[in-house]
Amino acid sequence: MNAGQARQGPAIEIFGLVKRFQAEGAPAIDGISTAIAPGTITGLVGPDGAGKTTLLRSLAGLLQPTEGTLRILGLDPFVQGDALRERLGYMPQKFGLYEDLTVLENLTLYADLRNVTGEARRLAFDRMLAFTDLAPFTGRHAGKLSGGMKQKLGLACSLLGTPEVLLLDEPGVGVDPISRRELWRMVRELAQGGMTVVWSTAYLDEAELCDDVRLMSHGKVLASGAPATLMGQMAGRCLHVTGILAHRREVLKRALRAPEVMDGVIQGANVRLVLREAGRWPELAPWEAGAGAALVEVAPRLEDAFISLLGGGPGGDSALAEMTPTVELDPHVDPHAVIEARQLTKRFGEFAATDDVSFRVSKGEVFGLLGPNGAGKSTTFKMECGLLKPTSGQALVMGIDLKSSPSEARQRLGYMAQKFSLYSQLTVRKNLAFFSGVYGLEGDRQRVKMDEMIVAFALAPYLDTLAADLPLGFKQRLALACAMMHEPQLIFLDEPTSGVDPVTRREFWAHINGLAQKGVTVMVTTHFMDEAEYCDRIGLVYRGRLIALGTPDELKQSVATAERPDPTMEDAFIGLIEEANQ
Repeated sequence: MNAGQARQGPAIEIFGLVKRFQAEGAPAIDGISTAIAPGTITGLVGPDGAGKTTLLRSLAGLLQPTEGTLRILGLDPFVQGDALRERLGYMPQKFGLYEDLTVLENLTLYADLRNVTGEARRLAFDRMLAFTDLAPFTGRHAGKLSGGMKQKLGLACSLLGTPEVLLLDEPGVGVDPISRRELWRMVRELAQGGMTVVWSTAYLDEAELCDDVRLMSHGKVLASGAPATLMGQMAGRCLHVTGILAHRREVLKRALRAPEVMDGVIQGANVRLVLREAGRWPELAPWEAGAGAALVEVAPRLEDAFISLLGGGPGGDSALAEMTPTVELDPHVDPHAVIEARQLTKRFGEFAATDDVSFRVSKGEVFGLLGPNGAGKSTTFKMECGLLKPTSGQALVMGIDLKSSPSEARQRLGYMAQKFSLYSQLTVRKNLAFFSGVYGLEGDRQRVKMDEMIVAFALAPYLDTLAADLPLGFKQRLALACAMMHEPQLIFLDEPTSGVDPVTRREFWAHINGLAQKGVTVMVTTHFMDEAEYCDRIGLVYRGRLIALGTPDELKQSVATAERPDPTMEDAFIGLIEEANQ
C-alpha cells in the first residue's frame, strides 16, 4: 500500500485560498476552500479565466498564495516544496518538454531532476515506455511527435519518481478522441493504484468520467460533487427537438430566443435544449421546425449543469453574421463545388500524408474534416487553403486551382490557424489594422470594417492590449475577426476552439452558423465531437485516406449495433478508425 492509499484524511486541503496578481484587480482565486480525497480523480472545470491553472500552479508550489493555506499530503507546497517535490507530479498546460531532445533524452533529463538513478531509473523507464506505448519512439525528437504522443511523453515525465499526487493541466487539449481515451485509461489505472489525480479540462464529457468535479468561474468554486449528482439536478430540463424539416440552424436560433430556453446546441439531426425550469416547456410552433417536429425529454449531461450554473449560454444570434453580406457566387462557379479536392495527394519522401482524397463542399455548407493526430487531415486542410502544394491532384476553391493561381484564390477565402496566428506583440487595434490592410482595405472602408469587428466581438475594452496578453477566448475572437475582415465567401477554421470553454465555443458556433446561413462556405477541423455534430457533413481522414464521408447521423448509424443502438459521435470516430485498422 502506498502513502496515497494509507492516508486517512484528504490528500489535498485548501483553506480560504486567494491569489491576486494585481493589488487593485479582481483575484484570480477568490476564497476557495475544498478538500480532495486520496485515490480519486477530481476534475477542475471552468471557463477561460476561471482560475483552474492558477489553482494548479499554487498546488504545485509555483505561485505563493496571497491569502489562505494549502496542504498536499499534509505539507505546504510553498514552504515545504523540497519535501513534497518527489511526491508530487505536475504536467503544465503548455507542452513543457524539450522539442529538440529525443523521447529518451527528455525522460533522462526529468529523471535527473527527480533524482531517479541506477536500477530504479532503468525500471522506471521500462515501465513508463510500456505504459505509454512510446517504446518504439525513444529516438524520435519530441517536436516530431503527434499531439497525443507529446501528451503521453509529458505524462511519463511527470510520473517519474512515482508521485502520490498528480496535477494535470488540460492534458487533452488539441488531442484526438482516441488519444484522449488512451490518456484517460492510463490515468484511471494510476488512480486505481492509489494515486490522487487533479485533472483540469475544457471537455465536459471528459469531466463526466471523474470521481468528483469542481465547477469554477471567476476564481470561485460554484459547485462540487460527483458528476452523476450534478447531472441529476438537471432532471426534466433537457429536451431534443426531433423530426425537424426546416434547417436546424434556424430552429436553434429561434429556440434560443424563447424565454423558457437557457441554452441549446445542434446534435446531429436534432436540436438539444436546456430549460430554465423543469416542466416549463416552450411553444414549438413559432420555431417553424416542420409538421413532424416534437419535443422529447432526454438525459442530462454535465455540460448542461455547467451552463446552467453560469446562467445560460450566449444565445444564437451573431452580430458578425448580421453585418456579413449574403454570398452571391459568380455565374461560372459551381455552387456544389465551392471547395473541391480532386485525387489530392501529398508526399513527403516515400510517406503519403494525404493519399488520393476527393470531396466537394457546397455553398453555405459547414464541412468538418476529422481525423486522429497525424492522420493527414491538417495536410489536406492546408492544401485546400493554399498553404501547401499538392504532389498530385488538385485543390480548388471557387473553381480556382490553388496550385496555379494561389493569390487569386486566397483573396476569396478567410483562414484561421490552429495555433494563434496573429502578431502577439501588436495590440488588438494594430492587428485589426494590419490584417485589414493585407486584405486590401484602406481609408473609410478600412475604418468602418474595423469598427464593425470591434462591436461584433466586444473587443473595445482590449483595443490597446497586446494580443499575447488576451484571454484565450478573446484571442480566438480576434483571430476570427481578422480572418473575416475582407468578407470572404468561404472560410477555413483549423481547430478554432481548441482549449476554449463551452460558453465561448457556443458563441463561436453562433457566428459559424450565422455565416453559413448567409451562404458562406465553411471548412472546419475539430477534436470536439459535440462540435462535429454542427457540421452538415463530415469527412474522416485516417492514414492519409478519406475513410468515411456523410452527415453526423449517417456516421453514427454506421457503427450502431444491437448492444449500442444509439452511438455518440465519439463512438463513430473510434469505431470507424478501428474498422479501418481491421
